Amino acid sequence: MLSLPLSPFPPSSHPRSPLACPAPGLTRNLLLGPLIALLLALVAGIAPARAQETRAQETRAQETRAQETRAQDGSGTLLLRSEGGAPVEAPRLKADAAITVSGPTARATITQVFRNTTAEWVEGTYLFPLPEDAAVDTMKLVVGDRVIVAEIREREAARRVYEAAKAEGKAAALTEQQRPNLFTNAVANIGPGETVLVQLEYQQPVRPTAGIYALRLPTVAAPRYSPAPSAVTSVVEGPSAADPVPDRQKIAAPVLDPARRAPVNPLTLTIDLKAGFPLGQVRSATHAIRVEELSGSERRITLADGATAADRDFELTWTAAPGETPSVGLFRERVAGGEAVLAVVTPPEAASPAAPVPRDVVFVIDNSGSMGGASMRQAKASLLIGLDRLRSGDRFNVIRFDHSFDTLFPDLVPAVETHLDRAKRFVAGLEASGGTEMLAPLRAALRDATPEETGRLRQIVFLTDGAIGNEAQIFSAIAAERGRSRLFMVGIGSAPNGYLMSHAAEFGQGSFTQIGTPDQVTERMRALLVKLESPAVTDLTATFSEPGVDATPTRLPDLYRGEPLILPARMRAVRGTLTLTGRIGGTPWQAVLSLDTAEAGTGIGKLWARAKIAEAETARLTGRLSPEASDAAILRLALDHGLTTRLTSLVAVDATPRRPEGARLVSTDLPLNLPAGWDFASVFGEGEAQPLPAPPRQRRAATPATQFAAAQPVALPQTATDFEIRAWLGGVLLALGLCLSLRRRRVAA
Repeated sequence: MLSLPLSPFPPSSHPRSPLACPAPGLTRNLLLGPLIALLLALVAGIAPARAQETRAQETRAQETRAQETRAQDGSGTLLLRSEGGAPVEAPRLKADAAITVSGPTARATITQVFRNTTAEWVEGTYLFPLPEDAAVDTMKLVVGDRVIVAEIREREAARRVYEAAKAEGKAAALTEQQRPNLFTNAVANIGPGETVLVQLEYQQPVRPTAGIYALRLPTVAAPRYSPAPSAVTSVVEGPSAADPVPDRQKIAAPVLDPARRAPVNPLTLTIDLKAGFPLGQVRSATHAIRVEELSGSERRITLADGATAADRDFELTWTAAPGETPSVGLFRERVAGGEAVLAVVTPPEAASPAAPVPRDVVFVIDNSGSMGGASMRQAKASLLIGLDRLRSGDRFNVIRFDHSFDTLFPDLVPAVETHLDRAKRFVAGLEASGGTEMLAPLRAALRDATPEETGRLRQIVFLTDGAIGNEAQIFSAIAAERGRSRLFMVGIGSAPNGYLMSHAAEFGQGSFTQIGTPDQVTERMRALLVKLESPAVTDLTATFSEPGVDATPTRLPDLYRGEPLILPARMRAVRGTLTLTGRIGGTPWQAVLSLDTAEAGTGIGKLWARAKIAEAETARLTGRLSPEASDAAILRLALDHGLTTRLTSLVAVDATPRRPEGARLVSTDLPLNLPAGWDFASVFGEGEAQPLPAPPRQRRAATPATQFAAAQPVALPQTATDFEIRAWLGGVLLALGLCLSLRRRRVAA
C-alpha cells in the first residue's frame, strides 16, 4: 500500500494568513520557480533559431540530392565531387583518333576536346588507355588560336612546371604515364564556356599472327582492383608495410552506371591503311565500320555510325590477298647518329607434324566481379573448349579465383571422362563476384610438384580481364617461380589490361590471346589450343654481320605457331646481313636476310627506343639490372627520344596568365563509361549511387504492463502554501521569456 506523509503541524481551529507563517522551504521554492521559468524562456528563444538552421540544412541537402539525381538520371549536366567536396559540373569531352598504318608501323594522333560548359574556371583530369607498346612522343595544347607544343621533362620537374602554371592562372596541360597502357591528361584553367584541345601522337608496331594483321585502339580505362597489403605483412611491418599499389589513386576515376547515365566521351575514328601488299579481307569484330578501297594495297576505314561511345577496345584486322602474305619484312629509317632497322620474320611451320607430347595443363579462370556479364560467359565457354581439347595421356586441373581461390582437384588428374565431367560442372556453376586477388592463384598454378618430369609439357592457361593494379607483383612472381611452366594469357572482355596480359606472357614464355566478343571465343580459343599442341620455335638467336649493332630484345623469346619475330635495332648504317637461327620442334632452322633490301619506314627509331625502355623495365623486375641502373637507362632513352615513360612526362604551358586574380579554380576527374558487357553491380556492389536509406525509426521494446494494487484513500493535509507568490513570480518571468523569444525571431528573420 502506498502511504504519504502527514503534515507535521497540528491542526488548528484558527486560520492563519499564508504570509504570517510561511511554509518551510519557501526560500528554496522562491528561487527554484524563477529558475525553471527562466530555463523555459531560454528554450523557447533558442528553438526558433535551431528550427531555422535545420530548415536551411534541409534545403541545402535537398538541392544537393537534386543535383546528384540529375547527375544519375541522365538529364542535364553531370556533377562530380571536386577537391573541395561541393558538386561541380564535369567538363565535357570528345575524342578523335586519326591513325595511319604504314607497313609494320602505325602513327596515331589522338585529339581530346575538353569543353567547359560552366561559369567556373576548371581543371579537368582524364584517365585514358593507349596500346601497351605505344611510344608517346608528342603533345600539343590548343587554346583558341594558340598552339603550345609540349616539352619532355623528368616527371617531377614536369609536375612542378604544371602546378606553377596552374597557380598563376595559365593554361597548361600535363600528360603522365601511370602504366605503359594507362595515361592521364590534366588540363588547367579552362575558362567559362571555353573549349581546349589536347593532341597526342604515338607510334606503335603492327603485329601479324598466323597471317592476320591486327591494330588495336583501347578507348576506356576499365576499373582496376588494387589489393591492400596482406594481413600478415600489415601485422609484421605495421604502418610502414609496402603498398602493392602505391599509386592506386592515380589509376582510378569515376565510373558511370550505364543503367542511369547515357554514354559519355564520344569517339570518332579514321584509319588510313597502307599495308604494303595486296589486301584481302579488312574487318572489325568490335565495331561497325565503312571500308573505302583506295588501291589494291590501301584502304580508308571509318566508323559506320560516325561516333561511338568510348566503352570498348576498337580492333581492326586485315589479311593479304591469297598467295601474297609476306614471311619476311625489312624496314629502315634514318635517325640521329645512324639508322634504325626493323625485321619482321615469321618462321615456317614444322615440315611434318611432331609426335604428340603429353601435357600437364592448369586452367585458371577469373570469376571476380569485373568478369560479370558477357565476360564471364566468354571465359566459361573458352575454358570448356580447352577441356574438350585435352587428349588421352594429358593431365589437368582447374583453379577459380576472386578475392579467394579454389583448386578443383588436390593435384593434376588424368583427362578422363569422370574428371572432365566434374570439371565442366564446376566451371558451369561459376558466378562473378568479389575482388580480384590474382597473386595467390597464380602462385598455386606455378607450383610444380614434379619438376623432374621434363618429358611432359607443363602449360598454364590463364583466363582473365586483368583488371588489377598490382601488375609488378604478378610479373615478379612469374619471373621467380615459373620453372618449366609456360604461361598463356587469355584476355577476356571488351577492355582487358593488355599491359598485364602481354608482359605476363612474355615473362611466362607463352603467348597472349585476346577474346573481345562472343563470336571470337571458338575461333581464337581453338587457335590458341593449336599453338599449345604444336612445336614451338626455340633457341632463337640473331646475329648481325656488322659490328656495333644494338638490337632488342637481347634474349629472343620462343615463338608459337604463326607468331612473328619482331626485332628492332640501331646501327651506324643498314648494311650487311642478319642471320636468324633456332629449332622448330627439334629441327634446326636458319634464315639469312640481306639488310640492303630493307624498305623505307617511319617511326622505327621510336619503336626501337620504346622496346629498349620495356627491356630495361623487365631487367629491373627480374633482377638483371638494379633499380638505379634501370631508371638511368630509361631516363636517358626517354629524354633522348622525347618519350613519355614512368620517369618522364610531357608538359605544355601557355605564356600568358588568363584566369583573373582571385577567381577560384575547381578540379574534377572526368567520368568514364563502364566497359561494354560489364555488370555495374558486380563491380561496385548493389545499390551503388542509390539514395541513402532513411534512418531506422525508433521502436520501443514491448514490455509487459506493470499492474499496481489499488491504494487506500489517504487524507491529505490542509496546510497553507506559497502558491500565490510562486505563481506571480513565474508569470513575470514567463512574460520576460516570451519577449526574448520574439526579439530572437525578429533578429533571425
